[in-house]
Amino acid sequence: METIDIDGKIVGKGKVPYFIAEIGSNHNGDMDLCKKMIDAAIACGADAVKFQSWTKSSLISKAEYARNTEYSDKKKHFGSLEAMVEKYQFTTDQHKEIISYCKSAGITFLSSCFSNSEVDLLVSLDVPVFKIASMDINNLPFLEYVASKGRPVILSTGMASLGEIETAIATLRSSGSGSIALLHCVSIYPPNFETINLRNISTLEMAFDMPVGFSDHTLGTAIPTAAIALGACIIEKHFTLDKNLLGWDHAISADPVEMKRIVQDGKEVFLSLGNTLRSVSDAELEKRKKFRRSVVLKRNMKKGEIIDRNDIDFKRPGTGIGPEEIKYLIDRSLSEDVEADVELKWSDIN
Repeated sequence: METIDIDGKIVGKGKVPYFIAEIGSNHNGDMDLCKKMIDAAIACGADAVKFQSWTKSSLISKAEYARNTEYSDKKKHFGSLEAMVEKYQFTTDQHKEIISYCKSAGITFLSSCFSNSEVDLLVSLDVPVFKIASMDINNLPFLEYVASKGRPVILSTGMASLGEIETAIATLRSSGSGSIALLHCVSIYPPNFETINLRNISTLEMAFDMPVGFSDHTLGTAIPTAAIALGACIIEKHFTLDKNLLGWDHAISADPVEMKRIVQDGKEVFLSLGNTLRSVSDAELEKRKKFRRSVVLKRNMKKGEIIDRNDIDFKRPGTGIGPEEIKYLIDRSLSEDVEADVELKWSDIN
């Protein structure tokens, strides 16, 4: 199976999971807040922070703005759609400022691109991997343009059928893309548990023989950890400093306590998976000596006496003759006197 190189880290099946703290538009247009979020993501152990590269003119039509001028949910929407998009868009200067900050802080900057001009911007800033959001999996002309840059791609698969995913991969590959990783994703915020279908991680891996991760929109920390147990090699999780902040995604995002737990628990789950080969560790072999049982005699017996099955019991520790070996003991004589309730050794047997 192929792997994907994300800024020098090799990501794929059997590799330590790669954790992406999705800041997205949770910076709320405030670069001081954005930098605090980056610092918090680093403290949580994230490998990368991810943003969204779009502008007021590149993502949404004028007609859609006109249809969405006010909302009843004032915590999530402070004004019209157009006003919010203008406030939350990630400008070219902000890209440069935050990429510089990430480099100095030692964390990888990633971003979802939404138009050709934003692809060009990310190339000019030498962003190592393109992230393609679920909404663009059927935007084949856009996929062709992304692939033409020859860089690795992380492709989210929310809302997509298996056939659409196959077509998107074929388009990327035929257009010159670098390595591809898929993210299983359910594009509902948050989804109902019965719709998450984490077993799709294995389905995508078997169908396309490429790295598969999980873009998580659930509440809490359990589901991304479970995704790792099912083979996810990338975890992308929305991230915030405070779920109560105004804005689109804060309420469904992980806060620093949750993100740290996802990273720590995820790595522990990965280490615990091991492999399919049945083996017994050196520590367990040593444990056998204390926890398993040895043959002991129920009564004091003299040299030359014949051992009968009724003379035998089994007790800790496991340093003597094991219970599985009694067929070699029955009807044999003792080579010396042996006290009751003492582990029997082969040197005691004729």
